[in-house]
Amino acid sequence: MYGWRGKILKVNLTDQTTDVMPLDEDMARQFVGGRGLGARLLWDLVGPAVDPLSTDNVLIFANGPMTSSGYQTSGRYSVSTKSPQTGTILDCNSGGSFGMRFKNSGYDAVIVTGQAKTPVYLDISPEGVQFKDARHLWGKTVSQTTEALAEKNHNVLCIGPAGENLVRFAAIMNDKYRALARGGPGAVMGSKRLKAIVVSGDLKQEIPNPELMRFIRYESGKMLKANPVTSQGLPEFGTAVLVNIMNTMGIFPTRNYQQSQFEEADAISGETITDTILVKNTACWACPIACARYTKTEKAEGEGPEYETVWALGASCGISDLIAVTEANYLCNDLGMDTISAGATIACAMELTEKGFLDSNLRFGQADLLAPTLTDIAYRRDLGNELAEGSARLARKCGAPELSMTVKGLEMPAYDPRGLQGQGLLYATSNRGACHMRGNMIGAEVLGLPKLIDRFQYRGKAGFVILNQHVSAVIDSMVLCKFINNAVSDEYLARALTASTGVEYSTGDIHRVGERIWNLERLYNLREGFTRADDTLPRRLLEEPVKGGPAAGWVVHLEPMLEEYYRARGWDKNGVPTPATLKRLGLDNL
Repeated sequence: MYGWRGKILKVNLTDQTTDVMPLDEDMARQFVGGRGLGARLLWDLVGPAVDPLSTDNVLIFANGPMTSSGYQTSGRYSVSTKSPQTGTILDCNSGGSFGMRFKNSGYDAVIVTGQAKTPVYLDISPEGVQFKDARHLWGKTVSQTTEALAEKNHNVLCIGPAGENLVRFAAIMNDKYRALARGGPGAVMGSKRLKAIVVSGDLKQEIPNPELMRFIRYESGKMLKANPVTSQGLPEFGTAVLVNIMNTMGIFPTRNYQQSQFEEADAISGETITDTILVKNTACWACPIACARYTKTEKAEGEGPEYETVWALGASCGISDLIAVTEANYLCNDLGMDTISAGATIACAMELTEKGFLDSNLRFGQADLLAPTLTDIAYRRDLGNELAEGSARLARKCGAPELSMTVKGLEMPAYDPRGLQGQGLLYATSNRGACHMRGNMIGAEVLGLPKLIDRFQYRGKAGFVILNQHVSAVIDSMVLCKFINNAVSDEYLARALTASTGVEYSTGDIHRVGERIWNLERLYNLREGFTRADDTLPRRLLEEPVKGGPAAGWVVHLEPMLEEYYRARGWDKNGVPTPATLKRLGLDNL
């Protein structure tokens, strides 16, 4: 096989045994790799009776046929599991260089099962797997663990104290600063007493037509250079370039979505980061965009903060102190936590407190409480133990579930859908809960990529959302960075996948792959007991109009969009894929 290694490594932590299985070629062609392959394997391995934090859950680390190919942004990989935060199917993907090294160790996927008796870490190379004692690493932070295990030509993936203490939004970190963040995969890893995975290897990726790949890479490079987002905006100001844009448009959620503009947004913007604390740009392996920021304050330094982080730990909490936000970002990375859910949960607690539902000292704007609160969460101390469960459980326990800004239990990211109707539909239908990375509508509704559409129009939006969801699923399965699709067309993604694997993929083929993956994930959630009632948004966004700014007076008009979405997808009125749809996608056997 070209593109794929043809091997899946299965690791049993309980009895410390391993097995190497062949990768099914038909499965590879139909689901590609990464997210798609992970979803297909998870369907067979983890059913509805499985508690996400029990020994019966699995972690599936998967790369894709594009990983390590040298194509732009091809250094990524993913993890799939059942989420301890939402109970849904979950996958996350991450950059850095771990994915490249993982692919070069000789495997398409590693399936981790069982639970170790005492903390261990795995050393994976082309020669096999070694189980190593990690008791001396248990309790250490991400940076301490990475520094203890890092060697030349070795890459480290690990959890921090948050994962060890089963914080429901704990992240898995690789290369010290990069995160498999959303939905709590770090808690699953912690429940298995797996502290880290070290990968090494230099097995080269075989390309069936190197000349064709060089040409496609050259053409894709020209597209990336010609696009102002990937050649100017992201390299110059990072993802936080969006702060002032979103704020000006009245879609920058503030104080737990109570407002849609932050009066001090510029203080935490990408421009201010560049002017005050930026040391240098950094990039993932094989990435020419270099959107990441390496920053430094008087007390610390590291990567970040990104757009979602300055929102979650900043505007969402009513905080404009860039240094406090940046150092809170460093802390989340070192403790191993998703910054979106961490910040949104603190914001929820702030509103609960101010409205008398929670007895705490948290109030909007209190920058000095960010770091101690995050530390308490990671170690489950005092109020931190409650916050570690996430905002949905916290608000429900306090008797005010409507104050949790979540979908399917996952905290919403940094775009107020009352001023972005398509984004609202995207959040409501996302298979892993509220997520902007499942087919982001910001390109079409804000940036005009590939063309600008009316952000307040809600009829006719379903088709745009569905197409974005399909392409998103394919990119996550190849595995590439979503930013490449700002500039590189779907046609060129199909050609790149063909050049890498030798399997002929047309534009229509990759859209069908994305549709197959999306429907499989839907089937998984239906099997878990999710229904149409879960395809919704927080009541605030459906019933409370924006009070001021460009989006004033708007709520999300979800129901007409949802009905249109189900029809366009070939699902019944309850959101269940019809037999004809499943047969067309080759999923009728499931």
